[in-house]
Amino acid sequence: MNANGPLAQDARRIVRLAWPVFVGQLSVVLFSVVDTLLVARHSTADLAALAVGSATYLTVFIGLMGVVLGLSPIAGQLFGAGRRADAGHSAQQAVWLALMLALPGSLLLAFPAPILALARMDPAVEPKVRAYLLVLAFSLPASLLFTVFRAFNTAVSRPVVVMVLQLGGLVLKVPLSLALLSGVPALGLPALGVVGCALGTALCMWMQVLAAGVIVATDAFYDPFRSSRPGRSRPDRATLAALLRLGGPIGMATLIEVSGFTMMAIFIARLGTESVAAHQIAANLVGISFMVPLALANATSTLVAQRIGAQDFADAERLGWNGLRLGCTVAAIVGLAILAGREAMVSLYTRDPAVAAVAVVLLGWLALFHLFDAAQTVAAFILRAWHVATGPMLIYVAALWGVGLGGGYGLVFAGWTSIPQALRGAAGYWAAASGGLCLASLALVWLLRHVMRVKRAERTGATLAT
Repeated sequence: MNANGPLAQDARRIVRLAWPVFVGQLSVVLFSVVDTLLVARHSTADLAALAVGSATYLTVFIGLMGVVLGLSPIAGQLFGAGRRADAGHSAQQAVWLALMLALPGSLLLAFPAPILALARMDPAVEPKVRAYLLVLAFSLPASLLFTVFRAFNTAVSRPVVVMVLQLGGLVLKVPLSLALLSGVPALGLPALGVVGCALGTALCMWMQVLAAGVIVATDAFYDPFRSSRPGRSRPDRATLAALLRLGGPIGMATLIEVSGFTMMAIFIARLGTESVAAHQIAANLVGISFMVPLALANATSTLVAQRIGAQDFADAERLGWNGLRLGCTVAAIVGLAILAGREAMVSLYTRDPAVAAVAVVLLGWLALFHLFDAAQTVAAFILRAWHVATGPMLIYVAALWGVGLGGGYGLVFAGWTSIPQALRGAAGYWAAASGGLCLASLALVWLLRHVMRVKRAERTGATLAT
């Protein structure tokens, strides 16, 4: 790669914005890693509860988070166009949207019977899952409010402040989870097991939100974004509708994408404690590795949205394609590294030989899974920058629910006698999920190319008309 060529220049622009996003997102994922490492050494039953409970929480939270993230491309384009007060007004309305979404989400976490019925888990594990989710029901509003802060700061190219708060949350999370999980007899604190991890998360999230509020209120950087509209603090129907028009399909697409993965844990729970515990280990490693393409996707999407707002469409198109190339290259390297070191990585999580044997097999699928996941994520984020969200949502329905989740159910539970042994059990779900991601990545890249062609034709037509 030419160090001064367009690809290298765009890569530097993307990485400059992506690295704090990556560090911040990694710190969030490490919340789950910390919980998994601690709980895995505490009890296999608690680890199984964590697997099902975290899958359920993520399904609810990330679907709602996707709706709130509609703020990012909207604020990014407004920021690129120099309309800072309008960008700030959109962020204010996103706060209302987050609070509105938190109510049904928290109720579903507090009363999760419809979701837990699918898992058919061990009766000894289900009460642990219910208690875990009840605590996280109180954490959800804070998580969605912090999503507004994160989305806005990313859109205006200021991710470092988000990163600092996320790292601070991680520093608090480790001792809190350790103390609440195992108990502190000297202080009269009982061992809460997996529920202690949920309580540690909830406390950290509310502290992050409070810190974010103080920063917004006192930092002069945000002054140009303060709206002077009358009644700016009240819900604005037009702005909320604009956020929902873009955020609704993004939220649904995100829900489909995440539930296609998290529902694997709920179905794999039917195979036994060892299988679901092994899946939790593999899911943890996927979550860590996914932070790299997710950060690159966020950075690429932000820069593309800003260039669209500035009417520099050629730069926006080139940035998009180069971001996709960069994301796929990095994902291939990361996937191969995990494949080569999978046995050593699994040994960090568990001493149970039955769990380790299944987990090593699942990590064998991770290289392909991660590459396709990176490609579809970057492509989808670039499409969001162009305010295209409905098409990706439909692609996810067919590829991730149809091929991934449906195909996995067929491989594992349909009783197909001709299926090779390597595709039975939990591995069958991972194989089907990889296939679904492959289909999604191909379809989204084609859609991105089509959108670029249409937008270019529209600009050419408008130029000729004038």
